[in-house]
Amino acid sequence: MKRKIAVVTGTRADYGIYLPVLKAIQRSSKLDLSLIVTGMHLSETFGHTVDEIEKDGFSIDAKIPLGLLEDSGASMALDVGICILGLTDALKKIKPDILLVLGDRGEMLATTIAGIYMNIPVAHLHGGEVSGTVDESIRHAITKLSHIHFPATEESAERIRNLGEDEFRIYVVGAPALDTILSETFVPKEEMGHFFDIDINKPIILVVQHPVTTEVGAVERHIRETMDAVVELGEQTVVIYPNADAGGRKIIETIEQYRNYAFIKIFKNIRHVDYLSLMRTTNVMVGNSSSGIIEAPSFGLPVVNIGTRQTGRQRGQNTIDVDYDKDEIIKAIKVGLYDKDFKRKASKCISPYGNGHAGTAIAEILESI
Repeated sequence: MKRKIAVVTGTRADYGIYLPVLKAIQRSSKLDLSLIVTGMHLSETFGHTVDEIEKDGFSIDAKIPLGLLEDSGASMALDVGICILGLTDALKKIKPDILLVLGDRGEMLATTIAGIYMNIPVAHLHGGEVSGTVDESIRHAITKLSHIHFPATEESAERIRNLGEDEFRIYVVGAPALDTILSETFVPKEEMGHFFDIDINKPIILVVQHPVTTEVGAVERHIRETMDAVVELGEQTVVIYPNADAGGRKIIETIEQYRNYAFIKIFKNIRHVDYLSLMRTTNVMVGNSSSGIIEAPSFGLPVVNIGTRQTGRQRGQNTIDVDYDKDEIIKAIKVGLYDKDFKRKASKCISPYGNGHAGTAIAEILESI
């Protein structure tokens, strides 16, 4: 009998990271995949990205809508409770042998809580990482509620050990997102130019900036500093909507005020392959997305990392860290776009997040443990 693996995904970001793992589980003759979709995937405001999952050919075993009604920490807390209720019902029907979760979001905390009370072993990807925000506390809480650990780096594995987890439970596998970069057939740059209405022969800035939940009162100022910086530079800019954390809607409202600038292109959401192809096409990435830390080094892409969201996370030599300050952001973007020495260093950057074979390694471990 196949071992049933239930995977919970709540955002376009975690789905993109999961993708090589999902494919490896599907290929396995010893594993059976059950997919549970929740969170931002089911929200029209954030692009209804469940459509992308279905277009990729995955069967969805359960959909758990959340409220996502307010831009507040209280709303996020309520959604964790709603998610636990929905997951409990789904897991009673699916009856998985192992639950697979990723990262530090509320949906993943809800999953581990449901799993531990229902005596379902939980496997956690990307544990042991630090980020300098409340997300780090959630991530470590998930680690302590999990039974199997798939950290991306040895440094993260050491933190998991320091949290008291047994060595036999820890498997350093790398970041699954790198698997996709090594195996994906990217959209040609000429097609990307047509799709995003940009000139690929001129500088391109990619902006992806999420709210920091401990700084929710300042998110409007934070994104305005970034957007005012790109306006002053006047270079082609592609902006992708943030996630649904507290403050996300305020960021969206502020971003939309810049839509009338002809050189700024704003998108709710794009397919994962298009996102990676855009990273491959663009000249500098700006904001606070983990993809700037984990995926961007594989493209040799200069990254201007703004604020506290990725504080303490391992990064490559392609990253420039700045505060929420327009002048600092402008200066750093100019380095990423025009400084030949920095661009050369970024192009030779080596990712600290593995060799691009995490998906297969994770599936093989799930088969045998």
